[in-house]
Amino acid sequence: MVNTIFVAPYFMDATTRFVRAVAELPGVNFGLVSVDGVDKLPAELRSRVKHHAQIRDGLDSGQILGAIETLQQSMGPVERVVGTLEQLQVPLGQVRDHLNLPGLGEAASLNFRDKARMKTVLAEHGLPCAKHALAHDAAEARAFAARFGFPLVIKPPDGAGASSTFRVQNNDELEQCVQWMKPSPENPALLEEFVTGREHSLDSVCIDGSMVWSSISHYSPTPLEVLSEPWIQWCVLIPREVENPRYDAIRQAAAHALPILGLKTGLSHMEWFLREDGSVAISEVGARPPGAQFTTLISYAHDFDLNRAWAKLMVFDEFEIRHRPYAAGAAYLRGQGRGKVASIVGLERAKRELGHLVVDFKLPQVGQTPSGSYEGEGYVILRHPETAVVEEGLRRLVSMVRVELG
Repeated sequence: MVNTIFVAPYFMDATTRFVRAVAELPGVNFGLVSVDGVDKLPAELRSRVKHHAQIRDGLDSGQILGAIETLQQSMGPVERVVGTLEQLQVPLGQVRDHLNLPGLGEAASLNFRDKARMKTVLAEHGLPCAKHALAHDAAEARAFAARFGFPLVIKPPDGAGASSTFRVQNNDELEQCVQWMKPSPENPALLEEFVTGREHSLDSVCIDGSMVWSSISHYSPTPLEVLSEPWIQWCVLIPREVENPRYDAIRQAAAHALPILGLKTGLSHMEWFLREDGSVAISEVGARPPGAQFTTLISYAHDFDLNRAWAKLMVFDEFEIRHRPYAAGAAYLRGQGRGKVASIVGLERAKRELGHLVVDFKLPQVGQTPSGSYEGEGYVILRHPETAVVEEGLRRLVSMVRVELG
């Protein structure tokens, strides 16, 4: 039995699926560290949690370490410590270093978490990424703009999922962002050139420093464009033709980049651009499972459970390579207008035309408060053996279904 601790500050739906995957894995003696009490877990999962420690701050490495040391009194020496939350990766790295455990350590986790540090490491090794700089005050932000011009992107160096990320078109917008972010030596802002092209992501598995599996996703449009226009509903397409030569450049770049950043064994999520000239540019990488229903999409495309596959990878360093029999795609239903969700228009028509393609969905609820994110208030997932069918289905879906706020 492998003594394994899962650190999950709060039991969100996505997190709970990964908790269940590790807890149900044969050959695992399972322990859980959380802020939430186990009473917040589903009953069938709660019964599998034999070892639990509750802490006050789920991102405090000292509290996590103390909880693990307590659990070791009943479990025995801990052999693996895992977790999926982006903000948790550095504290987990610190804990692994202290306990001399396998997995991402603090230095490597900082390479993924600190986006400025990440791009510096990539650029030093000749890997394609956007020009960038940390601005520790307004003057440094203005200097970057003067050197590289507009448009540019400004965001926190430890941001995730386009959170607090802005496209800046001119000096006035730059000044507004600087006034809002107030960059300082303690809290710098990351400025980047604005990369034009088609945005994609690459989810991949590394074992012992070698990339053994990958999956490509297409974004339509980019998350930043979605956030700039409240009427846009985001779509993500996972084509069946993952081995298409058009993806060779990013697969080669990723296979080089991930071990350089420090990932030996694990699942990563890389966002990247395909420029108009055919070249690629790495945007950023997370050394953890993807969010925004990507795990579900990949599972449907490969007809397997990626949550369980991740659990087996993180505990036993094993991953089953699967053939991809389907294309899959998600349309994210985003409220239009102001206020709370008032109605969903066009749903019955969409059911008649596209119902045979739907494999999963979560509909917005009347009275629901908008999330304000590109993921919107719900989603619909489509699947079919032909990529073109899924692509057209997504286009039809977002043209028919509208979530009205009021």
